[in-house]
Amino acid sequence: MTAIVLRPGLQLPPLAHFKLAAFDMDSTLISIECIDEIAAMAGKGAEVAAITEAAMRGEITDFKESLRRRLALLVGTPASVLDRVLAERLKFNPGARVLCAGLKAAGLKLVLVSGGFTFFTAFVARELGMDYVRSNELEIVDGALTGRVVMQAWGDICDGAEKRRMLLECCAAIGCSPSQAMAVGDGSNDLPMMGEAGLSVAYHAKPKVREQAMVAINEGGLDQLLALLPST
Repeated sequence: MTAIVLRPGLQLPPLAHFKLAAFDMDSTLISIECIDEIAAMAGKGAEVAAITEAAMRGEITDFKESLRRRLALLVGTPASVLDRVLAERLKFNPGARVLCAGLKAAGLKLVLVSGGFTFFTAFVARELGMDYVRSNELEIVDGALTGRVVMQAWGDICDGAEKRRMLLECCAAIGCSPSQAMAVGDGSNDLPMMGEAGLSVAYHAKPKVREQAMVAINEGGLDQLLALLPST
């Protein structure tokens, strides 16, 4: 597989053209799918991972339903498992820190928008200097997962449609056009926001996402994106 693939005829604008960059988290900025790691520690790894993979490939088209099915398998899991996943399993993908630092230095606002969980996005956002964050909050009662998520001001589950809305909301908030935004992801629920952005980037992504993205980084680190964008 070619390391980096650009859409035929694509002329990349300079970095200065962009005002905002939106990122998926699981398997994009970090190397894991957090729900799969929670499930593995809870003894439900195979069942949950199978649903995750089917959803990422686009075989289960309703992300909300796929998430609810996976969470239902985790009822009663001690909340302490979240701390273990963060401490023992969560690793940033190569180049994630360099890319985010480079974009911030260029004046871009950074958005973390994830179908994952606030417990992990809060950490990732702090580490990478994200300006806006949207993700799902796990419901915890008596120290254990209930298998549900908490209703937030914007809704309960951040799916592909919500990722798209978040990108558009953040563009409006800073006064830029979606054409001045880039969106980076790896799964099918990233496609709605990638479709709105002026630059869509697939990182080590599923085939469906690679095919639709303007740029596909198939090998190596995220920081390669900086080298692709002209300086002027």
